[in-house]
Order: sequence, then C-alpha cells, then structure tokens
Amino acid sequence: MNKVIHRCLVLATLLFVVPFSAVVGATTPAPSGAHVYFIQPKDGETVPETFTVVVGVRGMRLLPAGPTLPNTGHHHLLIDVDSLENFSLPLPKNANIQHLDRGEDRLRLTLPRGRHTLQVLMADGEHIPHTHPVLSEKITINVR
Repeated sequence: MNKVIHRCLVLATLLFVVPFSAVVGATTPAPSGAHVYFIQPKDGETVPETFTVVVGVRGMRLLPAGPTLPNTGHHHLLIDVDSLENFSLPLPKNANIQHLDRGEDRLRLTLPRGRHTLQVLMADGEHIPHTHPVLSEKITINVR
C-alpha cells in the first residue's frame, strides 16, 4: 500500500475511531503518593555554568516517552518557569523545559551566570503531566 494512503488511513482512524480526548488533552492519573525530588543540586547551592542535575522519583517507574503505561512517566526539568498555562496539554520542548524523554534521571545543564529556579515535573508517555501533577519543590541555584 502506498505510504501516503496508509498514513491518511491511520490519521483518519485516530480522528474518527479514537475519541478526540484520547488524542489531545487526555491526562493519565498519578499514582497515590508519587513524589519527585532533586538529588543534585541542592536548594541554594552555587554551581558552575555547566553542572549535572540529578532527580529522583518515588512511587512511579521511569520509562522513555512513547506508550503510556500505568504508574509510569518521565522527567521534565523546568528552568526559570513561574507557572504552566495548562497541565492537560503536552509540555513544549524549549530552553526552559528540558525533556528527559529517554527515561533518564540526570542531565548536564549549562546556564548563564546568575540566579535560576529549577523544578521537576513528571509527565506520561505523551509529555502530558499527570492528572494530579507530580511536581517537585522549586529550588533556587546560583550559577557562578
């Protein structure tokens, strides 16, 4: 079958057979007691311009982005983000929202000198935060 026709059939199936809320804006429930936190750096710490961020999670299993399975997700690092507009939409990927979408628990980060805030948010396989967001405390670091 022609690849273009096949893709059109798949898209039509998604749009008409699968409920629209399952394709866009659907949310996955967070497991009770799930918790995400910073291991490194610590709140108030002074770090060099390039440093390693290490995060932990309890009550959930880390999985790469892709299929959404119960009680799983992956980390998103929020850098200098005051608030998110809508927790029911996929998180964008930009300089302020870093996706750890291979299921990793750490990343090397380079930030300009000055004061910055960091926060970790779990999201499902489609990058959508869970129904009850699994969000860390916001920490402040100083980059020298």
